Amino acid sequence: MQTLIRIKPHHFLDIITSFGGGQRTFEPSPYGHAVHTVSERILSDRTVPLELALGMDDICAPCRKNQDGVCVDTIDTSFRPEAPSSKGAWNERIDLRWFERLGLKQGERLTASGNADLMLRVPKLKLTLEP
Repeated sequence: MQTLIRIKPHHFLDIITSFGGGQRTFEPSPYGHAVHTVSERILSDRTVPLELALGMDDICAPCRKNQDGVCVDTIDTSFRPEAPSSKGAWNERIDLRWFERLGLKQGERLTASGNADLMLRVPKLKLTLEP
């Protein structure tokens, strides 16, 4: 049985758009998050089960900015004054928009390819897990 990946919608989108843009390897981050290992799992097995998450996911879990399940990182709001300075709050805002656009809810499960197929239905968005 495959191990489930808990993932935020925007993290999944980041992975497949990077892949679609030609990125084939993901390096460990100085922040210590797991984007490199989660990306590798998703891109090597399109049937891997995903559970859509808000808050901490499997990418965030080992990050040095994760303190007791809360992201304490901040973002530069100078070019986005309406954004909260909390990266966690900003990411939640983005992910709630994705849930709404895709007609999904936190905790729903689907495969990596199924999630990509749903995102393809969003106008002007071209995504694929194919090389």
